[in-house]
Amino acid sequence: MLVEELYAAQVEYTVYEMPLFGTLVPAGFPSPADDYLEAQLNLHSYLIPRPATTFLVRVSGESMVKAGIRSGDLLVVDRSLRATDQRIVLAAVNGEYTVKRYCEIGGRRFLKAENDLYPTIELRPEDDFSIWGVVTSVVHQF
Repeated sequence: MLVEELYAAQVEYTVYEMPLFGTLVPAGFPSPADDYLEAQLNLHSYLIPRPATTFLVRVSGESMVKAGIRSGDLLVVDRSLRATDQRIVLAAVNGEYTVKRYCEIGGRRFLKAENDLYPTIELRPEDDFSIWGVVTSVVHQF
């Protein structure tokens, strides 16, 4: 999965609170008893709790589809979070940006695709490698 565009998270923004339905909604038939709203939700603060260390990135490619990331999606990436085993990260490997699952196995490090058609990348000591941040959310439009 390649990076198409990078965007800074806006620190100054207009607050638009959206109605939040008060109960979990099954993906089947709606319950007529649940026709009320319980609270308001600010999507900006929900998706970007740390704007100073957060940015957005638009991705292309199909290597992360099993993780729910599709070509054209926007990812919320937080640089303040530590990349631990099994986190999805935005990484730079030998001059190319990629989004993959970071894995540590027996002292070795890997970037794993979430699509069987793409290979796992083993990170070698000679690789120019850095993690730009941890992916915290996916924004997907239908």
